[in-house]
Amino acid sequence: MPRSGPPPSDPPPSDPPPSRLWAARRARYVGLVGAVLLAVAAYLGGALPDAPLGATPASIWRAPGGPASLTCWLVGSVLLVGAWWSLRGGAPSTRWAYVTAGLWALPLLVAPPLGSRDVYSYACQGWTYAQGVDPYAVPVAAAGCPWLDAVAPIWRDTPAPYGPVFVLLAALAVGLGGGLTGTIVALRVIAVAGLLLGALCLSGLARAAGVPVRRAAWLALAGPLVGVHLVAGAHNDAVMLGLLLSGLLIVVRRPGRPASLLVAGVLLGLAVTVKASAVVVLPFAALATVRGRHTVRSLARDGGWLAGGSIAALLVSSALSGLGFGWVGGLTHSGDSEQWTSPPTAVGLVVDYAGALAGRDPQAVPVVRAVALLLLAVVLVLLWWRAWRDLRASADPALARPRITLHGAALALVATVVLSPVFHPWYATWPLVLLALTATRTTWFLLPAAVATFLALPDGTNLARFTKAPGAVAMTALLVFLLLHTLRRISQPR
Repeated sequence: MPRSGPPPSDPPPSDPPPSRLWAARRARYVGLVGAVLLAVAAYLGGALPDAPLGATPASIWRAPGGPASLTCWLVGSVLLVGAWWSLRGGAPSTRWAYVTAGLWALPLLVAPPLGSRDVYSYACQGWTYAQGVDPYAVPVAAAGCPWLDAVAPIWRDTPAPYGPVFVLLAALAVGLGGGLTGTIVALRVIAVAGLLLGALCLSGLARAAGVPVRRAAWLALAGPLVGVHLVAGAHNDAVMLGLLLSGLLIVVRRPGRPASLLVAGVLLGLAVTVKASAVVVLPFAALATVRGRHTVRSLARDGGWLAGGSIAALLVSSALSGLGFGWVGGLTHSGDSEQWTSPPTAVGLVVDYAGALAGRDPQAVPVVRAVALLLLAVVLVLLWWRAWRDLRASADPALARPRITLHGAALALVATVVLSPVFHPWYATWPLVLLALTATRTTWFLLPAAVATFLALPDGTNLARFTKAPGAVAMTALLVFLLLHTLRRISQPR
């Protein structure tokens, strides 16, 4: 349960023990070597525009430069994950954490796209809008995007699943970049800008939540998923997280102030119009708006300003872009791919495999996915209610509010990632950032993030595609184990 006492601040600067300082220096340069190797892997066999699509790990290995690329990717990932993991208790200082995270990002900043081809989808969606065509109604293939060959086949005939603000940003990147290379550079600059905005907010949020800034910054910024997918991959998740953290920082610092809450609501609403998954954070941000005792009246009064800003951001961006709310329909296509890395999809696949052995075709995947979404709604309500209860029971709500609400938002993002119909490695960055600000134990969320680093090859090939049956069985077995373990702990007398 979150603490209700005064939040501790970072200890005053002091010289760390020589052994700890040596371990930190070793981790810094081991991680840097890993980042350089990943950048080399990107040049040798990354997600380049002319790279062959639909490749298998075996065909990638047989391609010119394939062995070198995969070796650099594997060794670089191991070094980067190991260096990050070795300092999971916190970097020597806050400045050291920021400098090292930036140092690791530099090689990936100048590397070709790595680990995913989504950036080419962004470029084509921006090109489609720049041509006056609605990307929510016309897929990039039908629109005639000149860079279609670089887009993964699964996303060529589906509408854009992102909000209007990101479509506008993608169109801006196309206008500034001119050709494909310039557009990719512009999209990476936009992603890094979002990441820097989030990094600027981490210090204030960590202090408000009562965790050491040096630990929060290290866990949130130095992780391999950040460098590979948010920097090199230029995923729009970086923009969403930057807007999300900036809105949350205003809320926890200036609760009960209408003008500030209105601005915070606008930022949170813009985060939703980049990627809709940010919406699960809004109810917890509303709890953080209350200054003083938490009552229904105070929540309606202060949370109303936040809700007003968020709704205004949604309405204005949809109207100014001329796209309306067509992007909501595009969200239904995000689950077109079936991968065992999504727990509901894995369970559905196992049911289908069992049915096939019995000579039947249950078609269980869509059913289990629908049940998981209903379960997600229930879990989100329960998490919000627990946060509300803890705030009302707190002896000093003003001190407990930031940690309780941020932790509730982090758990809401965890539930969203776990129960969603599809999972990609960079999705793990959503809860990772907020858990870095609130969690007391780190292994339970750092370990999945570390494993997710190895799920995508340099050219964007998803290894889950080639391990479908064993992966689904393993994921289902893990879920059964965790369920039984949880039930056993609940049944034990306290």
